[in-house]
Amino acid sequence: MSSRSLFDLAGKLKRIEELEVSFSVPGAFDDLEKTQNITREIKGLKDLVQRFEGIEEAIGELEVMCEITELEPDAALEKEALALFEKTEAILDEFSLQTLLSGKYDENNAILSIHSGTGGLDAQDWAEMLLRMYTRWSEARGYQVKILDILKDTESGIKSVSILIEGLYAYGYLKSEKGVHRLVRISPFDSSGKRHTSFSSVDVMPQVTEDIAVEIDPGDLKIDTYRASGAGGQHVNKTDSAVRITHLPTGVVVQCQNERSQHSNKATAMAMLMGKLIDLKEAEHKETIADIAGDYSQIAWGSQIRSYVFNPYSLAKDHRTNVEVGNVSSVMDGNIDPFINAYLKEKAR
Repeated sequence: MSSRSLFDLAGKLKRIEELEVSFSVPGAFDDLEKTQNITREIKGLKDLVQRFEGIEEAIGELEVMCEITELEPDAALEKEALALFEKTEAILDEFSLQTLLSGKYDENNAILSIHSGTGGLDAQDWAEMLLRMYTRWSEARGYQVKILDILKDTESGIKSVSILIEGLYAYGYLKSEKGVHRLVRISPFDSSGKRHTSFSSVDVMPQVTEDIAVEIDPGDLKIDTYRASGAGGQHVNKTDSAVRITHLPTGVVVQCQNERSQHSNKATAMAMLMGKLIDLKEAEHKETIADIAGDYSQIAWGSQIRSYVFNPYSLAKDHRTNVEVGNVSSVMDGNIDPFINAYLKEKAR
């Protein structure tokens, strides 16, 4: 089987054509959100095709170089060929990771939530540091980040935050980040300069689209409205526009206060709930959402997936794959690909 067949180049080109044709239908631009989603999917697919064709071109160039040097050895050309080989190998290795993203919802956008745990102000500051880390990682990939709900502390940091990360395969990559993240550092909030350990939990779910049918019994829902806080202007602070939805059978709670109206917040919160229940259904291998029961509102604190140590040494270590990065500051700037890549390879075994 050819590499083009394995990559399904024809299928991706056909999908791009179908999406571009959809823009020619009358009223195609009436739904701004749908238009933006289609535009992002087209861009993502075109980027994939461009990268694949670039790899094909580099491999072809390498073959020609090898043939020439075999007939007429040339040290300069051999050095150039080696550099091109190493560059192509690195690109191919990263590209091959996408073949591991074959889950049903891996191509979807991701909804990522961070909750501060034990550690007081340090934990809240740590939650804010993680928000910055995932934002940096997303921006480096060309993904869009939108805050859905945030609860800031008056003194420092955030107690919780939910963000929507929009981009092809966002969920496929970020599902590896689900779990408890541990911080060890000299606390900036401790005048005695002691080392503190803090925890925050990260949850990740796919953003579901309208074409994914999810049956949720309205009787299983408890819907509360409350006055939003934080950014949003006078309107968001003077009306009960924020929405919290509790799925009673599982105990899953989602909330949104970022949108300008209660209706929009409810729609976003319902999308978050659907994504979470789908994620749980997949994880528990259940046929229907009704089969799931139990309290899933918190991640167990004793099962940290990664530690970030700032003192007495610099190290970020993933406890599932044992991958380590010595420069913890670079990790906090968004360099989490070594952990994501190792996790995907480990799960594929």
